[in-house]
Amino acid sequence: MRHATAVVGVAAVAATLIVSSTAAADPAPRGHRPPDRELRARVVVTTPDRGELLHERAPATFGRAPSEAPTVVVDPTQRFQPMDGFGASITDSSADVLYRLDPAARDQAMRSLFDPRSGIGVSFLRQPVGSSDFTAADEHWTFDDVPPGETDFGLRHFSIARDERQVLPLLRRAKQLNPRLTVLATPWSPPAWMKTGDSLVGGRLKDDPRVYDAYARYLVKFVQAYARAGVPVDYLTVQNEPQNRAPKEYPGTDLPVRQEVKVIEALGPMLRKASPRTKILAYDHNWSTHPDDVATTPPGEDPETDYPYEVLRSTAARWVAGTAYHCYSGDPSAQSALHDAFPQKGIWFTECSGSHGPTDTDEQVFRGTLTWHARNIIIGTTRNWARSAVNWNIALDEHGGPHLGGCDTCTGLLTLMDDGTVRKDAEYYTIGHAAKFVRPGAVRIASTSFGTTGWNGQVMDVAFRNPDGTIALVAHNENDDPRTVAVRYGDRTFEYTLPGGALATFTWPDVLRSRWEQVATPDATATADPAGTAPEDAAAAVDGDASTRWTTGAAQVPGQHLDVDLGRVERFDRVALDSGGNLGDQARGWALATSRDGRSWRTVATGTSTAQLTEVDVPHTRARWLRVSTTQAADAWWSLADVRLYRATGRH
Repeated sequence: MRHATAVVGVAAVAATLIVSSTAAADPAPRGHRPPDRELRARVVVTTPDRGELLHERAPATFGRAPSEAPTVVVDPTQRFQPMDGFGASITDSSADVLYRLDPAARDQAMRSLFDPRSGIGVSFLRQPVGSSDFTAADEHWTFDDVPPGETDFGLRHFSIARDERQVLPLLRRAKQLNPRLTVLATPWSPPAWMKTGDSLVGGRLKDDPRVYDAYARYLVKFVQAYARAGVPVDYLTVQNEPQNRAPKEYPGTDLPVRQEVKVIEALGPMLRKASPRTKILAYDHNWSTHPDDVATTPPGEDPETDYPYEVLRSTAARWVAGTAYHCYSGDPSAQSALHDAFPQKGIWFTECSGSHGPTDTDEQVFRGTLTWHARNIIIGTTRNWARSAVNWNIALDEHGGPHLGGCDTCTGLLTLMDDGTVRKDAEYYTIGHAAKFVRPGAVRIASTSFGTTGWNGQVMDVAFRNPDGTIALVAHNENDDPRTVAVRYGDRTFEYTLPGGALATFTWPDVLRSRWEQVATPDATATADPAGTAPEDAAAAVDGDASTRWTTGAAQVPGQHLDVDLGRVERFDRVALDSGGNLGDQARGWALATSRDGRSWRTVATGTSTAQLTEVDVPHTRARWLRVSTTQAADAWWSLADVRLYRATGRH
């Protein structure tokens, strides 16, 4: 019942209009008349064997009969973060690869990426400010380079002419194809003359007020130049991976918190005046500080493993819209932890590259990338408050390049093969399953999810409501075998069997209105007999996360029970008992009792269950405590992934 911050994040698990198969008749508020016309969901599937690639199957039809399968309950009334988009980066290398194609083939590749109808509708780009490891040049560069030993505090040598050759024409074409495109800009290094060591590779900013001022003006000039070139910048970070102190022969800067704060304090007022649309994001690094970054911390210095927290607690926070994250250490739950600490600041996920081992086959790379990115990037980041989900290179050649230092095993959305053909790889499809169906301005809504980013063999998902009123549910079957789930929306349900490892997107119009609203119980606690052991103890039944559970760990016998303290007296009309993805773990017989004081109990309902999700109608009940008990014996364990309360709204 509390919002979860672990694994799949704070997305509350909620139900809308639910028809019970085992409890009392549904006390529908008078006047509720759902549409009688047939409601169908569009179904698009990608499988890890490439047998289906964004393949549109026959639609799924919603019916009124409930399901015995694990049930994904989609609730458009519970809303979380707005979405900016999904995408990648047109790096210097990506631009080089795309320009190896003849104009017609290049435009076809761009359409496949950015056109929302004929392509996947990429809606977010993260653009390097200067060079990164993915550059087609033979040396690294920024937009204000001068000979060693010289400085340019007046920024007289500033020029974006290099990007005008290939990068900016591609960006302008991308914006033509998708006018809702969002652009974030990130530098890998300030100009070398601003840094200790006078090199783009490694070092820090010189601790000089003139340097902080010059660097802030450099970034503002970049934003202004890009806007004049037809590519307005929506977000800006001040340093890619500021804790990467030993980059592998490519631009990078060790930017400790104190220096990032000074840069932002200089940049904030300048940017607000020069480009009010451009918002500053902090950090732009991993979910957790990488062990290598801890190991390279200079002696006597703090490794700053709470880097984004320190920035948001600093005086620079007033200029910061939120925090950007990468995938190379930790897991997406870090985003929810930060959101819980600073709920007024946004979260953006801005980089993750697919990769391959030296002996991996194309089939292994595709399968591994599709399934990991589906769990962690498309679903994991967005269930943990991310407003964007962004891969790294949008296109590379068959050899993972060109690159100058850095990653030599990275993969892109598109791959230019040696024979001149263009192959769409796993990242194209993972991003596509979101970008094509979740449009900029969509809002994440509540949906039950049973899988975890760490893999538990279940189905995990995330849901959105688009500005046009359509709902998109992105679901991934973590298991290699097929898995059947039900999807519940309003009083309608459909069942669907997902192939092993498949990624699917379901879309349908939001035409129903809820008769129920979930009762928020953030202070709920629970005890149980048997107690269970962490992480499968009683708390897992009230954590708002259907991928966790309390379980008896033994066969069902009468008298086993779970007691829930809501923290205060609540009014409710329905109790949902959800056994989640643990097939067969529902109580064969059950009794529900309530109490105001935790001592005197009143049995309000009894029944039997054949389904994973049981709804118990208890109209006009007021209580602080709930007790759910078993009343029959069974060989199966009894598990509860979620106990939820609902109140009838009277809406129709």
